[in-house]
Amino acid sequence: MDHFTYRDGKLYCEGVAIDDLARRIGTPAYVYSKATFIDHYDKLARAFAPLDPTICYSIKSCGNLHICRLLVERGAGMDVVSGGELYRAQKAGAVMRKVVYAGVGKTDDEIRAALSAKIGFFNIESEAEFENISSIARQMNAKAHGALRVNPDVADPKTHKKTTTGNKESKFGVDIERARRFFDRYGKDPHLALDAIHLHIGSPIYSAEPYVRAITKALALIDDLKAGGIKVSTLDIGGGFAADYVTGASPLAEQYANDIVPLLLPFKQAGGSVILEPGRTISANAGVLVTRVQYLKQGPTKKFVIVDTGMHHLIRPTLYDAFHFIWPTSVAPKHVPRARDKSPEVEGLEKCDVVGPICESGDFLAKDWPLPPVARGDLLCVFTAGAYGMVMSSNYNAMPRPPEVLVDGDKATVIRRRETYDDLLGPEMQVQSV
Repeated sequence: MDHFTYRDGKLYCEGVAIDDLARRIGTPAYVYSKATFIDHYDKLARAFAPLDPTICYSIKSCGNLHICRLLVERGAGMDVVSGGELYRAQKAGAVMRKVVYAGVGKTDDEIRAALSAKIGFFNIESEAEFENISSIARQMNAKAHGALRVNPDVADPKTHKKTTTGNKESKFGVDIERARRFFDRYGKDPHLALDAIHLHIGSPIYSAEPYVRAITKALALIDDLKAGGIKVSTLDIGGGFAADYVTGASPLAEQYANDIVPLLLPFKQAGGSVILEPGRTISANAGVLVTRVQYLKQGPTKKFVIVDTGMHHLIRPTLYDAFHFIWPTSVAPKHVPRARDKSPEVEGLEKCDVVGPICESGDFLAKDWPLPPVARGDLLCVFTAGAYGMVMSSNYNAMPRPPEVLVDGDKATVIRRRETYDDLLGPEMQVQSV
């Protein structure tokens, strides 16, 4: 699952005690485990090895440059959704032919940058976007490859409505019926070769079954197109594999692969290529958010634990109703959690709302959450915060963002320093007439 474990009541990230680390760097702070990133990537690569897929790590899940470099060194490509993420991929040393570019609102400048970089595929979201990319490629005397994003009208009922993307009516991509017409119309474009299909049905997906349904539909479409003289040589099945917010809740990489690999093997053996776009399943459990208790407040019916982080650093609880296991970094032996569950089987707990300093009623990390006794100054750890944590953070209420720290064995390195008040004001100090 990950390399965050309790030893004698103290939480460690690999060989580094979180309490000792917090004393050196302060709180709040994002802490990542290098071994967990590598382990999760390698397990996916091994599980899907029969397909020899291009594994494009989804930068949007956790985009620190040093994390991207770490995964590029393992052989990963990159899934990007903006010019900024493309720039990160370039600075991380990614192989550009192993880069796929998704997103419904690519600007002309972003498209030009991606064409100049000679990325592997543009994931195409609409007819208007296809025509625009083709036009810009023609102007640049370039040739690119496009993967039409197809919505197979498949979803996992466990997936939150705000992260379900594979429904027929979506801002992303086109439905299958429209996809056939799309290939008929644009399949022989000289500047943007439409030779791939892209799927992404949402995130997180807690079983292989929705993938099987989506891929089955995509393979049928590929066969139909082939009968009409149009060859699709690459199938990108997207990302969305789950992570263990609760211990054991998500399938193992090989459990996904056991159902998906046999389905795609004939396509691969016939000369096709397969792309995966994992993000959360690699990064989520590889990171935690460490925070310090500032105050305890007893209301008429609720107890509030007020900490020095909140929705400005981890917005998922208020945005997605997301669950994150929260626990003190130092506990008595009887309070060491046996598992990260929504109802911890530990005696002597008290239900609390864990809330932050932001002036919003939505600023919470957990509600009615059972905690061991805590006091002002104690440290709490918000687990499974590596995905969609720091990347979605903000400076709301003029709050600086926390540092990011990468632990490798018994060594800890700050890979993004803590912001200062000067950082907040920097862009505002550079005024210019226009």
